[in-house]
Amino acid sequence: MERSKPIIVDREPMALPAAPNPASLHLAEPHASVPEILTGHTPRDASALTKRRWLVFGLNAITVAGFFSAMASLMAHNGFTGVELLMMAAYTLTLPWLAIGFWNAVIGFAIMLFARKPVEFVNPHAVPTSDAEPIKTRTAIAMALRNEDPSAALAKLQAIHKEIAKTAWAGQFDIHILSDTDDPTVARREELLVKGWKRQTQGGPGIYYRRRTDNAGFKAGNVEEFVARCHQLYDFFLPLDADSAMSAKAIFRLVRIMQRAPQIGILQGLVVGSPSSTLFTRAFQFGMRHGMRSFTIGSAWWQGDCGPFWGHNALIRIKAFHRHCQLPMIRKAGPLSGHIMSHDQVEAVLMRKAGYEVRVLAEEDESFEENPPSLPDFIKREVRWCLGNMQYWWLLGMPGLKATSRVQLLLAILMYASAPAWIVFVVAGALMAGATTQFDGISPNFGLGLFVVIMTFNLMPKIMGVAQTFLSAEASARYGGRARVAFGGFVELVLSFLIAPAVAVAITICCVGLLFGKKMRWDAQQRSREFLTWGEAVRSLWPQTALGVTLTGFLAMTAPWAMIFGAPVLASMALAIPFAVLTTLPALSRLSKRTGLFD
Repeated sequence: MERSKPIIVDREPMALPAAPNPASLHLAEPHASVPEILTGHTPRDASALTKRRWLVFGLNAITVAGFFSAMASLMAHNGFTGVELLMMAAYTLTLPWLAIGFWNAVIGFAIMLFARKPVEFVNPHAVPTSDAEPIKTRTAIAMALRNEDPSAALAKLQAIHKEIAKTAWAGQFDIHILSDTDDPTVARREELLVKGWKRQTQGGPGIYYRRRTDNAGFKAGNVEEFVARCHQLYDFFLPLDADSAMSAKAIFRLVRIMQRAPQIGILQGLVVGSPSSTLFTRAFQFGMRHGMRSFTIGSAWWQGDCGPFWGHNALIRIKAFHRHCQLPMIRKAGPLSGHIMSHDQVEAVLMRKAGYEVRVLAEEDESFEENPPSLPDFIKREVRWCLGNMQYWWLLGMPGLKATSRVQLLLAILMYASAPAWIVFVVAGALMAGATTQFDGISPNFGLGLFVVIMTFNLMPKIMGVAQTFLSAEASARYGGRARVAFGGFVELVLSFLIAPAVAVAITICCVGLLFGKKMRWDAQQRSREFLTWGEAVRSLWPQTALGVTLTGFLAMTAPWAMIFGAPVLASMALAIPFAVLTTLPALSRLSKRTGLFD
């Protein structure tokens, strides 16, 4: 596979090194690990982190065992059937992700409540920095594009450029636009916009554009080609997606922390949703913002130096990335073969394998991303991520990985494998309820209680995040007071109930397709829209509607009592189409903004 030559707009004043041989790029052996003295760990630190990880493992194991025992006792009432054994297997597959989400949220909530400096408590490198602290290193800010709206994407880069240009550190930064666009019309617009931007700009960070004509490796290959050319020119690089934005202050903080800590290979900033117009996105971002806060702090407490990388809005030590984070090709048969698409967590575990720390800065710090504007757009993104994460099956046995890194890859798989397992459990349970007498004599209170507990565990990250905001008068005031926080949290939880089953059905269809060898497309995302049409909703969500209507009709005729348990799931599926349309209606979106709901 031969790598394309870059297309450069205007002559670049830097002499960029030629790209290396593609074979060496993919198959290079990792260099020697970072000397242990650079890790900054004392035996006491390592021992404390090990104890935390064993504690979290124990809490999750007990939780999984407890839920398993509760469901087994429920189903064993009239003896196990083949269908019940299938349900138990599917149910068990959903438990690890359920448990880890709960305990991350509880631990994170406790830390936020009782630690004097929660962010520093989970990341010893996250000490405050001064605006006067000099920036002595060079950083490339690199945005990867592929058939995106160039005006919207470049506007974000221009805002970053403008902010940095006003500071004394402008000469330490350059901006690179890394295009994989293969649509000639979009590519021409990119080139014209970059030319116009460069003509109108005097001073500040350098601006560089190149477009590959061979898009090998998708986004990861795009970034990899850039790193191969430029790793000798910079100390760090900061990857951005087309929907990413960061303030100069947030970027400078990451740089200053990395300057002090040579043992860090990747420093991931916490990303929150950009201001949005549609009700769907506003609600989703409200829940994500609260859920991510407690979940991330809780996970950082035990992950420590094996932290996450989400592919953007993070600072990366470029030479270490070049040496150690070249992605392997998956040389297996089937739809999961080829280039790794969900590259970020793989790069994180490779960086940690090399001896560098991967840390998260677990607080909001003017780092943003846009989120999907409608339910069908959200589903498309989830299906993309599902496809990428399922490739990790072939990577679990990679030699030399840390045990925590393997757990992270496994959890990334289970995050999506739990969705089809849950759908199997629901459908098999509905069929058994309507076609057999297995559930006769079982206390409905026990079953309903178990269902409520499972749903509470599932939503605990959001509940803990909202609770932390509610308990702080200062934080609540930013949302318009405690009443608005509580109401927004309640409405968002209801919407989450209605979103989750519809998304699970789509992921199940994706996984079934993979089992039968269906190759999925990795297209550009829909990042903005004014509203969702009924036709788009029907084309995207008819499988959810068909399944929901079928199960509702079946249970109504054969086991009406079971609809008490299944009402949220059945409503989500059967009403997916009108729900998707209503949550993008401009009138409702304007109402949520006018009333401050989800602000």
